[in-house]
Amino acid sequence: MPEFSEIASGLLFPEGPIAMPDGSVLLVEIRRGTLSRVTAAGTVEVVAALGGGPNGAAIGPDGRCYICNNGGFEWVEAGGYVYPGHQPVDYSGGRIEAVDLRTGAVEVLYTECNGVRLKGPNDIVFDRQGGFYFTDHGKTRERDMDRGGVYYATPDGKCIREVLFPSLSPNGIGLSPDEDRLYVAETLTGRLMGYPISAPGQLEPIAPMQALVAGFASYQLFDSLAVDAEGNVCVATLLNGGITIIPPDGRTPRHVPTGDMMTTNICFGGPDLRTAYITCSMTGRLVSCRWETPGLPLNFLNC
Repeated sequence: MPEFSEIASGLLFPEGPIAMPDGSVLLVEIRRGTLSRVTAAGTVEVVAALGGGPNGAAIGPDGRCYICNNGGFEWVEAGGYVYPGHQPVDYSGGRIEAVDLRTGAVEVLYTECNGVRLKGPNDIVFDRQGGFYFTDHGKTRERDMDRGGVYYATPDGKCIREVLFPSLSPNGIGLSPDEDRLYVAETLTGRLMGYPISAPGQLEPIAPMQALVAGFASYQLFDSLAVDAEGNVCVATLLNGGITIIPPDGRTPRHVPTGDMMTTNICFGGPDLRTAYITCSMTGRLVSCRWETPGLPLNFLNC
């Protein structure tokens, strides 16, 4: 098992880590409503105050950081820990934002698609063409919940389209090394789905049973994900806290425990992309470890 090193603590439900070329890690603090930077020395700096619920993050072709903002949560306190719950009274609406990392300026790019409001954008990945896929997890309320979907958009704020609907609580999203398959992790089902890509922003129409890569009998929930250089999908796993490593064929998955029930995301950095950075959100920590395989290089981010 890997040995974890704590880089930062006291974070307010961290998510969306991005390992930057200078050795720092960008991440969001969902409860704090910020895009923050954790330096190599472990200090935490606020890059931009976003409000709502900043969630997934990715660097775009223009060098800005693109944020999925879910609009906020009602926070639940239990057993000395805090975790996200229902849609809050002050819900500010789902949106896609872009942050200038030099100035902290924030631009709202998308709040709807074809007249349908975004509910709870969650995770994001850029393809080689410079467009991005993102999941809309939806929001839950006391007696009902939204059906989610997947969207494709351009970073100029001018074009967005729905590529998958409905999906039950879509969360983590990633691309295969050849970018011919889109991976989507569903939170509530604990399933990893894989959809063939026919063209940028277009998925082949297949039945859900054909898209299933892996499902599990044990009760666990899936959060965000990253893909390694061998094409394995590394899914942050809730309740059964850790990272679940799923091969492209879905066979022989393995689990790496972290000791945090709300392990929410993973990214890869370092000169050889073999340093894994993991957000342990229930305990408010960013940890790292030496990973068994290199991560898949992200488009528009040179580590």
